[in-house]
Amino acid sequence: MFLRMVKGALFRQKGKMLMIAFTIALGASLATAMLNVMLDVGDKVNQELKTYGANINVRPKEASLLNDLYGMDENAAETAQYLREDELGNIKTIFWAFNIVDFAPYLETRALLNGADEVRLAGVWFDHHLELPTGESLDTGLARMKNWWDVTGEWPGDGDTDTAIVGGLLARRFDIQPGDRFTLTIGAQAVNLLAGGVFDSGGAEDEQIFVPLPVAQKLAGRPGLVSRVEVSALTTPDNELSRRAAQNPKSLSIKEWETWYCTAYVSAICYQIDEVMSGAVSKPIRQVAESEGAILEKTQLLMLLITVLSLLGSALGISNLVTASVMERSREIGLLKAVGANNSPIAGLVLAEITVTGLLGGVAGYFAGLGFAQIIGRSVFGSAIEIKPMVIPIVAVLVFVITLAGSIPSIRYMLSLHPAEVLHGR
Repeated sequence: MFLRMVKGALFRQKGKMLMIAFTIALGASLATAMLNVMLDVGDKVNQELKTYGANINVRPKEASLLNDLYGMDENAAETAQYLREDELGNIKTIFWAFNIVDFAPYLETRALLNGADEVRLAGVWFDHHLELPTGESLDTGLARMKNWWDVTGEWPGDGDTDTAIVGGLLARRFDIQPGDRFTLTIGAQAVNLLAGGVFDSGGAEDEQIFVPLPVAQKLAGRPGLVSRVEVSALTTPDNELSRRAAQNPKSLSIKEWETWYCTAYVSAICYQIDEVMSGAVSKPIRQVAESEGAILEKTQLLMLLITVLSLLGSALGISNLVTASVMERSREIGLLKAVGANNSPIAGLVLAEITVTGLLGGVAGYFAGLGFAQIIGRSVFGSAIEIKPMVIPIVAVLVFVITLAGSIPSIRYMLSLHPAEVLHGR
C-alpha cells in the first residue's frame, strides 16, 4: 500500500518531481565536476606553472655556502667546486622521480666577445637525450624548461656545437642578429659560433650567451663538470611539517620523517636530490615554490566555494518545490490524518517520494558532472581530468543532505496541518 501511494504521488505530480530531479541533478553535476577537478587540479596547476621555470636550484656546497654567508649572487659566485655531469641522471632515480618534469645543467663562466668585451657565458643542454641509470631515457634541457622565452630564430640543438643563442639586451648592445657569427675566448681557448637565435626572457638571462654544454666545458677547461642544475618538479604545498623538515630533518620523529620523505614536498625532493649527487646542495626557489602552493590552495578554495554555493542553491530550490507540492496536496494529507494516519507515516511518504526523485536526479547529475569535468579539463588545462572513485560516495552523501535539508520546511508545514481546517477550506 505504501509503495502504491509513493508511485501514485510520483506520477500525479510528475512535472514537479521532474523539476525537483533537475534541481538535484544540477547541484550534483556541479559538485561532481568541481570535486573531480579539485582532486586532480594539483598536478594540472603545477604542470602549467612548470612552463614558467624551475623551482629547485642545485649547486655545489661551496658555492651555496658563499651565497649564504656573504650574499654573493649565485650566477656570479665562481668557485673551484663543481657538480659532475655524469651524475645528472641520478636526479631521475629518487623516490619522487616521476615528479621531476625537467632539469637543465649550467656551466657558467665569463668570456671575451670578439676578443674585446667580457660577457657572461653559460653552457647548457638545449634538448638533450639522456639515458638513465634505470634503463629509461629522458629528453630534457633549456629549450623545454624555458619554452616561454620569446625567441627570434631557432633554439640550437645539442649536436650544433657551433651554434649559440644570445640574450636580447646583449644582442642589441653588440648588434648581434640571428645568423651572425662571433668569437668567444677564454684564455688560450677560442671558438667561432653562429647566433642561431636571439631571445627575450625579461630576466638576467637577457645579458648572457648560451652555448652547448660541451663547448663551454672545452672553453673553460672543465670537462664533465657543471656549475649548477635547475630542476622543475611537481610539488605538494608546504605545511608545518615540511617547514620543520626544511630547517632540520633530524628534528623529526621517525613517523614524521617517513611522512615527510614520502610526500612530494619541495624540501623532501631537495633532500633526495642531495642524496644521489656528490657534494650537492639543493634549495627551493622560494618565489616559485611558494607561489605554486598559494595558487593551488586558492584554486581549490574557489572550487570548494562553488561546490558549496551550488549545493545551497539546490537545497533552496528543492525546499520551494517540495513545499509547493505539499501545499497542493494539503487536502490529501488532511484526509489521511482524518482517517487516523499520524505524522510519522505521512512524513515518511513525503520523504520516500523525495528520496526516489533525489536518487534519479543524483545519478543523472553525477554522469553529467563527469562530462562537465572533462570540458573544464580540456578547455582550461588542455588534458583530461582523472575520474576519482572517492567522489561517488561524497556526492551521494551531499545529495542526501541537500535533499533532506530541502525537505525540512515542507515537513514542518505538513506537521502543522490540521485535518478540520484543511478539509473545511480554512
